[in-house]
Amino acid sequence: MEAAVQPSQRVDFGPCQVHRLTEHDCVTFVAEELAARRGGWIVTANVDILRRMAIDTDFAALCSRASLVVADGMPLVWASRLRGEPLPERVTGSSLIWTLSAMAARRRRSVYLLGGVPGTAERTALALRRSNPMLQVAGVSCPDTGFETRPDAMARIAHDLAAARPDIVYVAFGAPKSERLIASLRQLVPEAWWIGVGISFSFASGEIARAPGWMQRAGLEWLHRLAQEPARLARRYLFDDVPFAAGLLVRAAWSRMRQGGGARPQVAEP
Repeated sequence: MEAAVQPSQRVDFGPCQVHRLTEHDCVTFVAEELAARRGGWIVTANVDILRRMAIDTDFAALCSRASLVVADGMPLVWASRLRGEPLPERVTGSSLIWTLSAMAARRRRSVYLLGGVPGTAERTALALRRSNPMLQVAGVSCPDTGFETRPDAMARIAHDLAAARPDIVYVAFGAPKSERLIASLRQLVPEAWWIGVGISFSFASGEIARAPGWMQRAGLEWLHRLAQEPARLARRYLFDDVPFAAGLLVRAAWSRMRQGGGARPQVAEP
């Protein structure tokens, strides 16, 4: 069975290739793949993840194994437009957790919540069920810090996932932990779809307020997050990600200028 949405076009950002999909396209594709009993993995590439790929070839190679890579960051969307290869929109993990769950509820699919700070997975499950009363929550798990280095803890997670056999697994750790964990666990439930959602459990549970819509659309969500946790995020955002994003935009504009502003865009095929 072929999926109704074919994510055949991608924009090449060097360390990774981002699929040209809207959020609706992404959810539709996952639904069709689940119906066909084909699992997969979504990487939500924001500036920080793209920067990590650029400096860590092993991490880039790991993420290249994902089924879909979507642009979870307005700088990627802006850069694609500057290059003349526009991505249709930003597709965030914090939004997909809601739209994928709504699809799962309609189609009697189950979700599993792994990670987050203590208590947020359970509260997120309740929030998702309030919005989607028919949603099946196959399980929640918030392992202790350092679990990934303890064989007993990893074995317990693997056992729980294999027993639950969810259709969609939300993994709420930061990069690169989420991506490495997904790569190591996804074969336990090969027909499931996996997605790293970062801090999304804290947003969904109401523990941390997400930026207003206008800030999200203006590419200022990072500034809202910085104001909430300046001590933790200042170095990453101000010294690592902002300069990288600026360079990304400059390179995109220069690439378009070298093409004469009207060259046929180079689209990578899968």
